[in-house]
Amino acid sequence: MSATLRFDNIGKVFPGVRALDGVSFEVNVGQVHGLMGENGAGKSTLLKILGGEYQPDSGRIMIDGNEVHFSSAAASIGAGIAVIHQELQYVPDLTVTENLLLGALPNRLGWVNKREARRFVRERLAAMGVDLDPNAKLGKLSIAQRQMVEICKALLRNARVIALDEPTSSLSHRETEVLFKLVHDLRADNRALIYISHRMDEIYQLCDACTIFRDGRKVASHPSLVDVKRDTIVSEMVGREISDIYNYQPRKAGEVRLAVRNVEGHPLKAPASFEVRKGEIVGFFGLVGAGRSELMHLIYGTRKKKGGEISLDGASIKVRSAGEAISRGIVLCPEDRKEEGIVAMATVSENINISCRRHYLRAGLFLNRKKEAETADSFIKLLKIKTPSRRQKIRFLSGGNQQKAILSRWLAEPDLKVVILDEPTRGIDVGAKHEIYNVIYQLAERGCAIVMISSELPEVLGVSDRIVVMRQGRISGELKRSEANEQSVLGLALPESSTTAEAA
Repeated sequence: MSATLRFDNIGKVFPGVRALDGVSFEVNVGQVHGLMGENGAGKSTLLKILGGEYQPDSGRIMIDGNEVHFSSAAASIGAGIAVIHQELQYVPDLTVTENLLLGALPNRLGWVNKREARRFVRERLAAMGVDLDPNAKLGKLSIAQRQMVEICKALLRNARVIALDEPTSSLSHRETEVLFKLVHDLRADNRALIYISHRMDEIYQLCDACTIFRDGRKVASHPSLVDVKRDTIVSEMVGREISDIYNYQPRKAGEVRLAVRNVEGHPLKAPASFEVRKGEIVGFFGLVGAGRSELMHLIYGTRKKKGGEISLDGASIKVRSAGEAISRGIVLCPEDRKEEGIVAMATVSENINISCRRHYLRAGLFLNRKKEAETADSFIKLLKIKTPSRRQKIRFLSGGNQQKAILSRWLAEPDLKVVILDEPTRGIDVGAKHEIYNVIYQLAERGCAIVMISSELPEVLGVSDRIVVMRQGRISGELKRSEANEQSVLGLALPESSTTAEAA
């Protein structure tokens, strides 16, 4: 039996970078084939070739034994291919219905039948088990909800080959369960699926086979994961062994650095209070929509708070904008790097220096280009950002390397006091996570107060000195590291009405 999909010696070169080098493997019908590798290893580039966004410089794609050429995304879709990219592609001012049926809206004589479109979408979403309002505008939805729209968009095309790039990176526990069920159903329906994830549990739970990429090359393929150890996959990915990814480093916390007292604002359901000491890492956990990111934006000044007090080193402060926060040594690395983080048309160096360059001005007017170059190069080396040079446009980097550049932007600030990290390792490979955790520990050793939001419970448990849990817009509890485990944290995170059912 021929493979449904085969990549045969695929190569792709960008200026200064060989993104793919002789990649060959196949995906059969009724199979979920995992792709793993570090950021910049070439996984997303391969999917963009499959989706018609890029054309390969060498090699060929075979479907059912026949060579195919995709000169555009439309050509790929027409051949029954659906690619769900890590970086979401949607129109924020259009509704869920309009985004899902974009290019295929039901019409008569050129007039769109909106009622029919909404009915069709409502029925299909219900059949998939997805709870979304067909009339809601995408720009008003959470990142997780937008992610589900992208997934549903691909499924509505009834594609026979479906590729998913980090599909759960923004999803809640319940939404992830819905996705897993959809993947199992698609496999049972004899679709061929490619699944990219940095989450090892997902690969072992969902995938029948797995291929490992490193530096644009295929370094290993496992036709079955039954007898493959996790340490083996990690070492194949990064080229070295990582015995403990979190490598927790205990330290003695100092005086209270950041104190938040009774802060109120949309969409919080109750006043929020917590504190972080010098050298302390406080993890914030909760289901998607619990209000963690929104609380941090109220503190950071990018959302208007209705009440409460914020103190820094014992002194009450007013923070009405991100600029005021940064000037006081408070920085925030946002969850949505595409919308709130990177400046897509700027270089890697400009993205790293965009905040701290105010310290490099000569006579208050002229930029010190030499100092900016030194800063960029030092962080490219420190965080191992894969880029041909600091002059490369950041939009050409992988999502994980973009995330590292954003983190570098705040690490470059000379007088950091509070660092708020919102999903700092979302979409980042295991080796890069290990490096970022070590940077977080170094910041804590310097006396910075660290707030880390993460939807990955093992990460929160592995890195934090103390854990604050939010549920439905309010802080539901706080746990010392010695008290925290999956059961105790989830017990505080899950809605009371569902705690028993979820635990069962």
